[in-house]
Amino acid sequence: MDFLTIIDYVGTFAFAISGIRLASAKKFDWFGAYVVGFVTAVGGGTLRDILLGFTPFWMMQSSYLIVTGIALLCVILLGRYLIRMDNTIFIFDAIGLGLFTVVGIGKSLSAGFPIWVAVIMGTMTGAAGGVIRDILINEEPLIFRKDIYALACVFGGCIYFICTLLSIPTMGTQLLTALSVIGMRIFSAHYHWSLPTLNPQENIK
Repeated sequence: MDFLTIIDYVGTFAFAISGIRLASAKKFDWFGAYVVGFVTAVGGGTLRDILLGFTPFWMMQSSYLIVTGIALLCVILLGRYLIRMDNTIFIFDAIGLGLFTVVGIGKSLSAGFPIWVAVIMGTMTGAAGGVIRDILINEEPLIFRKDIYALACVFGGCIYFICTLLSIPTMGTQLLTALSVIGMRIFSAHYHWSLPTLNPQENIK
């Protein structure tokens, strides 16, 4: 099992936990929570693979279904603690975001696409699952709010590009990219960094 595959499984577990936890807060049943967790974990990668012309990755291996099942079991057994652990779930989401960005970039480059496409695919892999999750649980998608979310993935993609220019080994590049996304997500939330909102009324005199 290579390093990128390990990253993929850890990211799947992290995102599945975040999706299932939010579903449990909405009082979904076990099956509904599993569906939300699974879609959160594989939604972005599915869109990426379709756009790149591949069979969606989870259709080739049942392990992603199993990882999501383990995440559901963890929430069932530790639910009363996880519901209260907002900061911990936020960390899970940030970790999943960073790891999936790396996976998306790596898969796109391996398929022969240029770096700018890889950055877009990395962002989609990291952020699109959360968009689908939020729609399923009837919440406004996080990337449409003021939070730095998808832009953290773009930032990570830029770090990946810089690392390749500096000829940093692949594993080091992947690690630095993931950490940059995670760090950007955490620091932007802690220090309330955000983009300005688009408000046409402000331009009307």
